Amino acid sequence: MIDFKKTEKELYQPKTTPSVIDVPEMLFIAIDGKGDPNTGAEYAEAVQALYGVAYTIKMGNKAVLEYVVPPLEGFWSVADPNFKGGGLPITDKSKFIWTMMIRQPDFVTAEIFQAAKAALAKKKPALDTSKVRLERITEGLCMQVMHIGAYDDEPATIAAMDKYAAENGYEADMDGHRRHHEIYISDPRKTAADKLKTIIRHPIRRQARDA
Repeated sequence: MIDFKKTEKELYQPKTTPSVIDVPEMLFIAIDGKGDPNTGAEYAEAVQALYGVAYTIKMGNKAVLEYVVPPLEGFWSVADPNFKGGGLPITDKSKFIWTMMIRQPDFVTAEIFQAAKAALAKKKPALDTSKVRLERITEGLCMQVMHIGAYDDEPATIAAMDKYAAENGYEADMDGHRRHHEIYISDPRKTAADKLKTIIRHPIRRQARDA
């Protein structure tokens, strides 16, 4: 039974102090959306569709590889030109733009993915999986930390990450493709808010040196 959280500890078990990591290419199923994750139906439906496809792939390919379905992940940005990040709290969560993802083993091909979607459609016809896609993502040079606590308390952790980056010759490198990244190690339905474990990962680059 393969569990990426245990076999790839550098990716899934960072310390509570920031560190730099070069994140390799990985395979994901993903779905895009927007809106408040706490109250929006679109977010809940997207996560349900992702888990549905992920477990259908796993159950349909046990002869290939026994593995633990990896944790839910998300890329996040804000549809607000005035939001500058830097650890500032986000007050209007309806402006969130997100891409939710679940990592897949490398044996998962386009054919396996489509077969899983077809099987799930027969089992749960009311579940819309049309927007779920299979793609490879390479994050490259990043800074990451294990945040312990509520999601709304992340700004303080992000501010500490930015301070670490500046002190060690790095700067944020976010754009439309490289975004704030969260990996949800804890299940918020079963874990107290102050004990939640969430990996926060930010794309970075070396600061330009003066000529």
